[in-house]
Amino acid sequence: MKVIDHLIHGKKPQVSFEIIPPERGRSGKIILEIVEQLKYFDPTFIDVTSHSAVANYEEQRNGTIKRRVRRKRPGTIGICGVIQNRFGIDTVAHLLCRGFTQEETEDALIELEFLGIENVFAIRGDDTNYHKPVDPHRHENVHANDLVRQIADLRSGKYVEEILNAEPMEFCVGVAGYPEKHFEAPNLKIDVQNLKRKVDAGAGYVVTQMFFDNQKYFNFVNDCRKNEINVPIIPGLKVIHRKNHIYSIPKKFFVDIPEELVDEMEANPEHASEIGFNWTLRQCRELLEAGENHLHFFVMNDAVVISKLLKELLK
Repeated sequence: MKVIDHLIHGKKPQVSFEIIPPERGRSGKIILEIVEQLKYFDPTFIDVTSHSAVANYEEQRNGTIKRRVRRKRPGTIGICGVIQNRFGIDTVAHLLCRGFTQEETEDALIELEFLGIENVFAIRGDDTNYHKPVDPHRHENVHANDLVRQIADLRSGKYVEEILNAEPMEFCVGVAGYPEKHFEAPNLKIDVQNLKRKVDAGAGYVVTQMFFDNQKYFNFVNDCRKNEINVPIIPGLKVIHRKNHIYSIPKKFFVDIPEELVDEMEANPEHASEIGFNWTLRQCRELLEAGENHLHFFVMNDAVVISKLLKELLK
């Protein structure tokens, strides 16, 4: 079932989750254990992130340095297939511009269609230390709206390369929104305009980057509506349960942590988990009271704290 159909016709309130594939060389069993915990809450969908290749430089026995290029977290498509077909939970595969050609993206979409997966999340992807050389006969998507357009073209059977008797593929496409703007955008106004381009290209819904101040989310939604972005917008939430998160999260995700939350954690570091838990719980309650019908949680493969939160919220 497509995410947009869940959003329009599904029971309320709804929850969804984002999980990360295990690191290369680790068993996917950990993902199944996480989903076992999360399925209790009847999630509308589960996102599975994707990751570009990175270059590692390793010293050899003879003293030389060898570069190895590999994807640190492979397996997005396989994990989506296992979750959807074993647990009956709709999955959303993340697709990236960076590190993948249009041809590779098309191949991934064909595989997803074979697996019965109808939902994808289109993002540009983070910059990495490895820039894949692209064959001059192949093509790249530069921005997320380019990727959305490629996926949307498949609805009319338009493939990158002409395929005889190719059938249309109908994917529901989600995109990212940034209540505090994307870090590369000069201001929020420009960033909302960029989001409008993604929606106009064929995106059906928006999931926001994590935020810790609900007013910023409410303002963002208002700005989107003023700019005729009328698709569903889902708030993205993350529980801070360690003191060091108030420093690592802004560095990695370019978001602000409210002064009140920082001051409370600095003053009571031994109670950081409880403080962060209660902060997100208040966020959730305020969002639901304001009329939001769907909450999306960045699990980061730590399902215990999310399970505890939802048991408290939904009891």
